[in-house]
Amino acid sequence: MITKTNIDEGHAFDWGKTSPDYAVYRPGYPASFYTVLQAVGIGKPGQHILDLGTGTGVLARAFAKQGAYVIGIDIAAEQIAAAQQLAAQEHLDVRFMTCAAEDAAYPAQSFDIISCGQSWLYFDQQRMIPLVKTWLKPGGKLVLTYLSWLPRKDPIAQASEQLILRYNPHWSDADFPGSRTIQHAWSRQDFRLVTYHAYEEGIPFTRDSWRGRIRACRGIGASLVPEEVARFDQEHDGLLRQIAPETFTVLHQVWLHAYTPIEHADAVQASPS
Repeated sequence: MITKTNIDEGHAFDWGKTSPDYAVYRPGYPASFYTVLQAVGIGKPGQHILDLGTGTGVLARAFAKQGAYVIGIDIAAEQIAAAQQLAAQEHLDVRFMTCAAEDAAYPAQSFDIISCGQSWLYFDQQRMIPLVKTWLKPGGKLVLTYLSWLPRKDPIAQASEQLILRYNPHWSDADFPGSRTIQHAWSRQDFRLVTYHAYEEGIPFTRDSWRGRIRACRGIGASLVPEEVARFDQEHDGLLRQIAPETFTVLHQVWLHAYTPIEHADAVQASPS
């Protein structure tokens, strides 16, 4: 179980509880996103990549498909088991480990890229920042990626959120307006922003797959007991039958921040051409 005072009013959650739904229904990033990453030099063949908070290995498996050497770590053993199974099904060679990111140990300058898909907020930044700076090779990048539905623009997302809040009023991810943060305040002392990129895209779902996606969110599957999840899901099914066709898209924002340690950036600028 994880608790953080700035998340869900300090109420506990456990991503491992969501693993069966997470592995099937979390859609991952659209193909367009990997085109963006490739354009800024992230996920290239031969790169050594560490994926923090890997979950079921969404990013790790995508990077491995592109020819990178990837390690994925996550604190939830159930998530790692699901990631290993999915990688095996896809015949991918990814090294997955159950480990808190703050407790991981790697030699200095081991990685070209350290990626983090929607999980940086769960880490102890005071511990992680020195580790990331140590583990990155010169010119390496810390890449934070996100995929979030937009309830202010999408009525199905908005209706589902309202139901989530009825069952879990402590859930703190509701009413996301879209990212307005170009560079995170915590990064300014240690990192330079390489790129910030954000755009919107409709992600396709069926009523069943959207139900699964919502069950796999922190506010439901990771927080509620199974009986509450079942009651929520039954009510959500009825709601979707009223407001949604069998197939539809939900508008999401996809965005990323890529950082490089300041001393790395200074060294690159100072090097002779």
